[in-house]
Amino acid sequence: MQDSVGTSASAASSGASSSPPGSSGDNSPERLRVDFYVIEDASGSARLKLACKLAEKAYLAAQTALVWHTDPNELRAFDDMLWTFMDGSFVPHEMLGPGSSIGDTPVLLSAGVTPPQDVDIIINLAADLPACIDRTRRVAEIIDGDDARRRAGRARFKTYRDLGIQPASHNIRGE
Repeated sequence: MQDSVGTSASAASSGASSSPPGSSGDNSPERLRVDFYVIEDASGSARLKLACKLAEKAYLAAQTALVWHTDPNELRAFDDMLWTFMDGSFVPHEMLGPGSSIGDTPVLLSAGVTPPQDVDIIINLAADLPACIDRTRRVAEIIDGDDARRRAGRARFKTYRDLGIQPASHNIRGE
């Protein structure tokens, strides 16, 4: 079954095993699943809200997530939104920085700092591929209607294909 953000049954459908992503040493392109979530809304808040939903779904599925961004200001806005995006929702998260003690935090936020361990999913909000793509088996790319972000998303899609990865695209309808 697939919902509006296409994350249910993701581990089963992607062929991911229960072992940690990097434990087998098999992070080859064939093992990396990349999903592009495309929304028409050009506002940055719509993109961040969808990222909140993906982070929450990962948390509720007992998966670890890394929200990757290279803009610390927008990442702070995402951090604030993660606390308030939906009534009754709670997503434990922490900003990752040099020397962070992350413990068992299920959702990490990073403005360019590589996580100390593998994660189940990277939610990419940056204009380029995450520098720590080898730390996961799944990447979620969120593309909105903003022209510059759409062009950057097309470039990432092409880069993934050049790496031998066949990304999937999901058109997400507004709510």
